[in-house]
Amino acid sequence: MINLTINGLDVSVENGSTVLEAAKFLGFPIPTLCDMEGLTPYGACRLCVVEIGEGTRTKLVTSCTYKAEEGLFVRTASRRVVRARKMILELLLASSPQSKIIQDLASEHHVQQQRFRQEHEDCILCGLCVRMCKEQMVAGAIGFRGRGQERSIGTPFDMKSEECRLCGGCIYVCPACTLRCTFTEPDKAICGGCANLAPPCVEKDPFEDMMCYMSPCVACEIKKD
Repeated sequence: MINLTINGLDVSVENGSTVLEAAKFLGFPIPTLCDMEGLTPYGACRLCVVEIGEGTRTKLVTSCTYKAEEGLFVRTASRRVVRARKMILELLLASSPQSKIIQDLASEHHVQQQRFRQEHEDCILCGLCVRMCKEQMVAGAIGFRGRGQERSIGTPFDMKSEECRLCGGCIYVCPACTLRCTFTEPDKAICGGCANLAPPCVEKDPFEDMMCYMSPCVACEIKKD
């Protein structure tokens, strides 16, 4: 067993566990987009970032790929983490503004503006389709190609793949191919139609160490009643 501290709570988890698995097991919610049970962790979307370390020697890491370590100090909802997640969601919205999954995540994390140029590329390179095709469908019909701005997903030489069985698994897991929002205008990139009440406690942490991580927020539930 490995002993570590998550959000001030001393816990023990099995060897080989990731920080994401440990946090979820203990009930600490961490948003994910490219992580899916049964697929190899990839860490592409960066939404699952957490802050590790103490004092001034802290850093952000992807919890889905970072293994739990003895004595590790983890914060899943510090001010730095929440700020990073909001920035990432803004970037995702710039690439795939019509994705209902991304719109719902933006609403859940109270992202109310999108400051980046709309690209309308749809694909966010999360790699879910590639891993689904290779690891679950055992086909490997599609894959990544190119680097940097030229990086994309497709078949070799853009030709019809003989390995593809038309199972639809890639479309099933793709966050850009699922239910779409009715977004049509760039100046209305965030619909906010699914937004909940903003937690009244989120911006009141004088230590910048822990922001609201409860889902649903207890204070919000009390406020609604």
